[in-house]
Amino acid sequence: MPNSPLPPVLLVHGIGSSFEHNWQRTGWVDILGLDDRTAVGFELPGHGGSTTPLDGDAAVRELTEVVSGHGLVDAVGFSAGAMLLARVAVAVPEAFRRLALLGIGDRSWGAGEEGDSGALDLAAALESDTEDGDPRVRIFQRLARSAGNDPVRVAGYLRTAPSLPSPEQLAAVTCPTLIVVGERDAVGPADRLAAAFADARAVVLPGVDHMATTTDVRCQDRVSRFLAENG
Repeated sequence: MPNSPLPPVLLVHGIGSSFEHNWQRTGWVDILGLDDRTAVGFELPGHGGSTTPLDGDAAVRELTEVVSGHGLVDAVGFSAGAMLLARVAVAVPEAFRRLALLGIGDRSWGAGEEGDSGALDLAAALESDTEDGDPRVRIFQRLARSAGNDPVRVAGYLRTAPSLPSPEQLAAVTCPTLIVVGERDAVGPADRLAAAFADARAVVLPGVDHMATTTDVRCQDRVSRFLAENG
């Protein structure tokens, strides 16, 4: 059993994935285990074994309860999972010791908000039985199925998924925060995003796109070393 004096590490996956697909298969849970850290998974609504209603507000409430139930956590989120974590960190900043947000950046503002055609188009593609002509959309269609999810339920959550908090709201997050974004990720860079937090730094992964972020060993190494720091 893990016996680290540090708090558990909460892991929140991205759209179309799951705890098992995003964090277990890619070695994150094993890496944390080497440091005697306890990994706690949270499934987005419509994903994995989640029974939370397909509603962004419900996801915020559910994750807030999970975080508060542990008293203090470190947390790692990817893409939509990172934006959900940011929402919860704004609501209960005292519950986080350290926060790592992967696959979000300056262009994440506006994503998922009313009128965001990209999210609506992706949701429609997930609900379709036909593979999309855009390879970036097609990979999400295939990901949802390969992770064992119902694409229609994934789309249901995507339509209401929480957007990234404003810079003014993020200023309330006082814990040390690490933002990791791939050089080829369309949401980057992350300079303005890092500046919005009280104590954050951004790391850019050369040659990495959005989908490869969590499987990149440099990302795993930087995050694990960040989470091992005291304070």
